[in-house]
Amino acid sequence: MVDHVQSLARGLAVIRAFSATAPRLTLSDVARETGLTRAAARRFLLTLVDLGYVRSDGRLFALTPRVLELGYAYLSSLSLPEVSDPHLERLAAEVHESASVAVLDGEEVVYVARVATARIMRVTINIGTRFPAYCTSMGRVLLAALPPDELDAHLERADLSRLTSRTITLPSALRAELDRVRTRGWAMVDQELEEGLRSLAVPIRDRTGATVAAVNVSTHASRTTLQQARRDLLPPLLATAARIETDLGSLSAARA
Repeated sequence: MVDHVQSLARGLAVIRAFSATAPRLTLSDVARETGLTRAAARRFLLTLVDLGYVRSDGRLFALTPRVLELGYAYLSSLSLPEVSDPHLERLAAEVHESASVAVLDGEEVVYVARVATARIMRVTINIGTRFPAYCTSMGRVLLAALPPDELDAHLERADLSRLTSRTITLPSALRAELDRVRTRGWAMVDQELEEGLRSLAVPIRDRTGATVAAVNVSTHASRTTLQQARRDLLPPLLATAARIETDLGSLSAARA
């Protein structure tokens, strides 16, 4: 390939030669792992030492924390959907249900990431799909995280329409439910948005502990009881949120 820069490829190969099981390597180790001659491996190692990516005691070489800058450069370019996508794919594959991430926008939640395994609603959910926050699991997680004055203003503006026979429409009942969500740290909505649809959601928090989004799993009432949803879906959902939060924390550090 004409545009292939061999020296760059070899330099990256030298960095990749180090691992958790081989954090310190001799010159001979690096040459063997990369297929370079000792002379070439030495040149690359000394260049990386000079740049601050590798340190040496004269015999052994090891990476320095500065190599994290290479990963941070990638992380700093990511958005919430890009960070969430691989974790949603893992979650959906584990529980065999659709998984989504949404943020709050006015009185609605907006889907920003989604992995669907089956269509369980009459409407097709895509990135950008909006639903009323008051009757969705992700919406309740996000509403429960609002400061009291913002929640008051939201409930004054919101149209709490009855979408199914189960939809909570009384402000007092919704406040009580949001209190429960806030206390236990997750929301379960049972057929309030659409008959047959059950969903479970948990918050995604930033480094300061502020809720910035929510992640959920949706299932059909005919195949998952409320007890099964809490037992089988909540633990992997919480684990997914934790992994997303870890990546968001790294992203924030990269941008700091």
